[in-house]
Amino acid sequence: MRLILILAALLTATPALAQEPSVPAPQASAPAAPADVQSIDAIVAALYDVISGDAGQARDWDRFRSLFHPTGRLMPTGRDAQGQATVRAVSPDDYIARSEPFMLDQGFHERELARRTERFGAIAHVFSTYDARHSLSDPEPFARGVNSIQLFHDGARWWILSVYWQAENPETPLPAEYLLPSLAR
Repeated sequence: MRLILILAALLTATPALAQEPSVPAPQASAPAAPADVQSIDAIVAALYDVISGDAGQARDWDRFRSLFHPTGRLMPTGRDAQGQATVRAVSPDDYIARSEPFMLDQGFHERELARRTERFGAIAHVFSTYDARHSLSDPEPFARGVNSIQLFHDGARWWILSVYWQAENPETPLPAEYLLPSLAR
């Protein structure tokens, strides 16, 4: 009888043990403007808008932070001194600390050239081709590449979980299909 009770207790407890603990609702450092987070298009546009500006123009970093889930990360890729591919993950605050001096000194305007979007339920992936200029009047961009943006919808708004990017280089030019007009929005 004792064995039956132990087995019954284990069988009823197993589903509860297999469930992951609930995660508290995300809290951004500042409330997001509802218009910035109401759709995939809106949050991607807000991301490009908030980091773009002329030399000397302060960015609205509270707005930037409000787009990111508390666990959000930005992950630039590149090459080290030996030519090996590298990636590093930084928080939105780390990104601000590293990028703000350059943006204020040189100016930085990043714009979306093309996009592919895939969504399943509460998750979305945006593959966004970009170019970057110091000034909107620059005849040519100083950089182009792809932002891979992972998004999460919590039932009330969209959150950026990560922005993972690679700049174009001579060994990895942007393929023509990543420069086509947006395919799915």
